[in-house]
Formats: sequence, C-alpha cells, structure tokens
Amino acid sequence: MIYEDNYKKLLHLIPDLATASFEARKLKADGFMDLNIDMLYKEEDRTVMALSHYYEHPSGDMIADPDMEIAVYPEKKMVEALSYQDCFGYRRVHPEAHKLNPRAKGELDSFLGQWLSNLKSQGHR
Repeated sequence: MIYEDNYKKLLHLIPDLATASFEARKLKADGFMDLNIDMLYKEEDRTVMALSHYYEHPSGDMIADPDMEIAVYPEKKMVEALSYQDCFGYRRVHPEAHKLNPRAKGELDSFLGQWLSNLKSQGHR
C-alpha cells in the first residue's frame, strides 16, 4: 500500500521518524536543493510536518516549491499527503472539514512517493 511504502521511504531519510522531536531539520545532497523539514504539530496518533525545497526567485525572495504537508502515523507505519503547493497553485486532500477530494488524495500520495524516491536516490541525508 502506498501509505506504508511512503513511510518506509521517509524513514530512510529520517531514521528517528517514530520518535522525532525536532522543530526543523535540513537534509542535504551535493548538487541538489536542500530538503527542509518542519514539524508543524503533534497529536496523539500522528505528527504533521512540512517538506519543502526553496529556490531564490529573481526578486531575491526565497520560494518554497514544492511545499507539502504530510501526516505521519508512527504506530501504523503510514504517511499520507495532506496538501501540496508550488508556484502554480495549492491543493488540499481535505478541502473542508470532513470532506475528501479523492483525486487530490491519490495524486498527492503518488507525488509524495515519487519525490521521496528521488530524494533517496539523490543521497539526501
């Protein structure tokens, strides 16, 4: 299942994922943009964090692109995508409370899996 696969991929990048208590972390790989990981909040059964790359816009501003919010469920060894943002737009899996956009869910979980695979192959640590 994609949620378990994505957990394994994220665990490769963050070995202390199940017990992580950092506020922010930066993973680096030579020749690639850093991966920024920000802990947003913890709940009883999940941790919500943001993953992003930043690039410098010609104006000098630093732009997060892509920027994803994900939920990590350590007990279930699962990860799910919650939102995605880039310079072209913003998508949420739950556009409103208790509502689900199944198309966004499938596409964002799939993108997350590919992105995590790319980060691993690029050597982010």
